[in-house]
Amino acid sequence: MNHFSMLLGAGAVALSAVTPALAEVVTVTDITGRQVQVDTPVQRVILGEGRQSFFTAVLEPQNPFARVVGWRDDFIQADPDSYAAYAEKFPQVADLPAFGGFKEGTFDIEQAVALNPDVMILNLEAKAATDEAGYEEKLAAVGIPIVYVDFREDPFAHTAQSMEIIGQLYGEEDRAAEFNTFFNGELAKVTDVINAQTDLQRPLVFVERAGGYSEDCCMSFGGANFGQMVEIAGGKNMATEFIPGTFGTVNAEQIIASNPDIVVVTGGNWEAYVPGGNWVGVAPGADMDAARKKLANLMTRPAFTGIKANETGNVHAIWHQFYNNPYSFVAVQQLAKWIHPELFADLDPEATLKELHARFLPIDYRPGYWVSLN
Repeated sequence: MNHFSMLLGAGAVALSAVTPALAEVVTVTDITGRQVQVDTPVQRVILGEGRQSFFTAVLEPQNPFARVVGWRDDFIQADPDSYAAYAEKFPQVADLPAFGGFKEGTFDIEQAVALNPDVMILNLEAKAATDEAGYEEKLAAVGIPIVYVDFREDPFAHTAQSMEIIGQLYGEEDRAAEFNTFFNGELAKVTDVINAQTDLQRPLVFVERAGGYSEDCCMSFGGANFGQMVEIAGGKNMATEFIPGTFGTVNAEQIIASNPDIVVVTGGNWEAYVPGGNWVGVAPGADMDAARKKLANLMTRPAFTGIKANETGNVHAIWHQFYNNPYSFVAVQQLAKWIHPELFADLDPEATLKELHARFLPIDYRPGYWVSLN
């Protein structure tokens, strides 16, 4: 979906929406260690993913899209409920020029040049594709710097640094620091308790990535991302020994043999990708009864019918998008509640999520981010 007819209009709106400031050329060190010269504060930004709105919303809640002149076309498809909440308050998002993905090879350099951005912010996972296609050099040749951030590959090492980088680009260093303080404080509500245990028993947890999205069983996480979240929350991630990288697949026989104590399925509203699919539609404003029924249906598959988690009802679903945004600490809190309810009886992840919205986000909190079978 390329909106060439809207380029000039959208760019004019974006420019007028940001208060002019004296530009200063600074050297930004991105998450890969690359040193990139950028005119800051940036006024015109291309987002490598539409879901990067999750961090622009934190840094510029009065209008998260004021500086955005183009973005990847994933937000409305991958997380339509969040997109709708932002579009209701900021209807100009519907007119933002959009482009395809780097991995799919559908990114249009000519379109990027026409948008005249000060910077393009990409997620770390796009780097392999940009390297292969030579995008960094091609865009640098026309004066468009790329800056990489990361909330997915190593979120607990990179989130604070990534927020600092974007804060530097936006001239919102104080706001980024305030968020990072909140992130670290809320994460410590879990880690302080776990680290204080002298004889911690770690239940075996299987996280199914996007359960029901396809007929195949079963995508999961290695020792990173949700796998790491499980470990931080005091569990043992079942798939770590079978998946050497961040993402991979564990077969049904292995799940039966490992017999996990707890199952957590990541879910979302993926109607755009798999209409009427078996995915669990947890998302802001989700129908919890429908989500619970879908979760129960997934547990009738052969990999799960006889395992301990299913027999005890210790089965849950959680919003998939926690896997690639600055709000991952909320997922850690909820995982901790499920894994060690006795240790975290007083922890209230929903209150944390409400505070996140009240302090940092421009949209109202709507429940629906997780559901339990029992």
